[in-house]
Amino acid sequence: MANAQMLQGNWNEIKGKLRIKWGQLTNDDIGMFNGNVDQLVGTIQRKTGEARQSIEQFLDSLTSGSSSTVGQAAETAREYATQATNRISEYANQAGEYATDFAQHAGERMQQGTDQAGRAMKQGYKQAESVVRHNPAESVAVCFGAGVLVGLMVGMMINNR
Repeated sequence: MANAQMLQGNWNEIKGKLRIKWGQLTNDDIGMFNGNVDQLVGTIQRKTGEARQSIEQFLDSLTSGSSSTVGQAAETAREYATQATNRISEYANQAGEYATDFAQHAGERMQQGTDQAGRAMKQGYKQAESVVRHNPAESVAVCFGAGVLVGLMVGMMINNR
């Protein structure tokens, strides 16, 4: 049989269902319920002539229905939480893919920059080699002058210490 706590937990909803089932009940009749289930059943029995067992079964169905409603709400909440978790997981995977793509493109760009710098160095070396081959005397004089300047600068730095 339904207990007082179960009935009081959803009393507004239950009052409406009682009035629908037994239209001859007044708000005063239903308002007399002060947590005493036997008194409520007796009032309904007196006003409607319905059998006690039938009234108790109806009250039980109302309270079990409310708990099943709570169970359905909990299940719906679990489903939404699962869907949200799956969506977050999808977005995290997509973000990981974007980061991987970005890193891969950045690596490719760095490789291209390194290749370009290497080609420029080779081209500069070939030009310097060509100048030395065509003008060996001037090249030796420039190298000698550069060596003297570097030697003087190193010597001055050592003396200043």
